[in-house]
Amino acid sequence: MKRYPVLEIFGPTIQGEGMVVGRKTMFIRTAGCDYSCSWCDSSFTWDGSAKDEIKMMTASEIITRLNAIGQDQFDHVTISGGNPALLKDLDQLIDLLHQNQLEVAIETQGTRWQPWFLLIDDLTLSPKPPSSGMKTDWNKLDTIIDHLRDNNRLAHTSLKIVIFDDQDFDYAEAVHQRYPDLLFYLQVGNAHLTESNLPKLTDLLLEKYQWLINKTLESSKLNKVRVLPQLHTLVWGNKRGV
Repeated sequence: MKRYPVLEIFGPTIQGEGMVVGRKTMFIRTAGCDYSCSWCDSSFTWDGSAKDEIKMMTASEIITRLNAIGQDQFDHVTISGGNPALLKDLDQLIDLLHQNQLEVAIETQGTRWQPWFLLIDDLTLSPKPPSSGMKTDWNKLDTIIDHLRDNNRLAHTSLKIVIFDDQDFDYAEAVHQRYPDLLFYLQVGNAHLTESNLPKLTDLLLEKYQWLINKTLESSKLNKVRVLPQLHTLVWGNKRGV
């Protein structure tokens, strides 16, 4: 039976980002990423610092762990990373989650197509803006979205862009114009990953959120969009596993 590289399973908590923001959910965080974003808030998934924490788990073992932690207090599971789209046979886990009457969400940067994307209830594509230091492969992203469109899955799909600066904002405008038929979310980036004082961090993030709101209100290219804070960071700060 297929085994998956799992770094942590936690919850229930509240989804802090994207199309299901505020949704009560459990998290499965997988190891490995094909990106190394400069501001990544989960770099431990790919930089080797948590390699001793990786457990190779079967789908059944993951379900057992989810139920042990979450008991009967959840009906939604978010598979995160890193980039879970690196895992070819994730459909085994997704099928078992669905058999247990659980909805499934995934976030990926849109660099790999996987046929199991068609099984996901809430699929967030989050291509990374210039501040990340990564470069978008538009052909790959086009291919993914075309596959989803051809299979009538756009209603289950959204785009989310994290914004740190004006250049990122310009990038977001270009992405929205390229894919105008997709649900589109802008989210404030957290440039203060080492800040442990929650009131101070909250003030910094809300100030940046207001900046992003004002920028969006002034843009004629970003009308059909939603502007979000990073909700879990406002509540729990830079803690891991919440």
